[in-house]
Amino acid sequence: MQASDMPRAVAAAIATATACGLSADDAVVLHDSNRIAVRLLPCGVLARVAPVAHRAGAEFEVEVARRLAGTDGPVAELEPRVEPRAHVRDGFAVTLWRYYEPVPREIAPEEYARALVRLHAGMRRIDVPAPHFTDRVAQAQRLVDTPALTPELDESGRGLLGGTLARLSRAIGERGADAQPLHGEPHPGNLLMTERGPLFIDLETCCRGPVEFDIAHAPDEVGEHYPSADPDLLRQCRILTLAIATAWRWDRDDRFPNGRRLGVQWLDRIRAALGHDGPAHP
Repeated sequence: MQASDMPRAVAAAIATATACGLSADDAVVLHDSNRIAVRLLPCGVLARVAPVAHRAGAEFEVEVARRLAGTDGPVAELEPRVEPRAHVRDGFAVTLWRYYEPVPREIAPEEYARALVRLHAGMRRIDVPAPHFTDRVAQAQRLVDTPALTPELDESGRGLLGGTLARLSRAIGERGADAQPLHGEPHPGNLLMTERGPLFIDLETCCRGPVEFDIAHAPDEVGEHYPSADPDLLRQCRILTLAIATAWRWDRDDRFPNGRRLGVQWLDRIRAALGHDGPAHP
């Protein structure tokens, strides 16, 4: 989020919680990227705040979380004291969640894999109109194919990303693997260790596809503990998801910390994974 928008975003979070009958006199920003996460005090609520242009995504995330609440899926819960919806205030979409005090220990690969298995089992029980993973690919492809949106991406990187996205998206689709609702981005940054165990957050990225697309976001060791994961499909998904994330790091509007530096590093990782230095032609 733009630094100039931060004070208004925090104020919108406080005002939203107060209007819902919660006590919110202070706020601590926990995460700042394209949207912010704010801990509100003393009510102990987590507010997620995004520009109102992203309201549809916020509402979708709330709906996915609401439906998953009836399953055994290990996900963060919505704040139970308020209506589960996206609140619009002063140009921002605000959603309110239960705050979990983090537990300072690493999540072992086996535990990570078990959490993913439970998440996928829960998601198979919900009926949610999620986009297909290829829609995520198409969004990244649009960034790569539109220099005005990614002006700092050179032609070598543009060719590499464009070819990789097109070729692997098609190859994965042609495998005909079963598709189901997925988290979409269950990487370590979206998995909290809490007193209740590991919990996934950031459900706005929910999509449909093979479970390997989700597993690909986790550390390599996690895939070794996920039952019945297809190693070859997982390898393809790892490169594809890296290409998607790399495209977003070159977005002119990306606010991810050190995004451009990561974009350069990840281009090198894609080249290494593909085993050559040129573009991956579709």
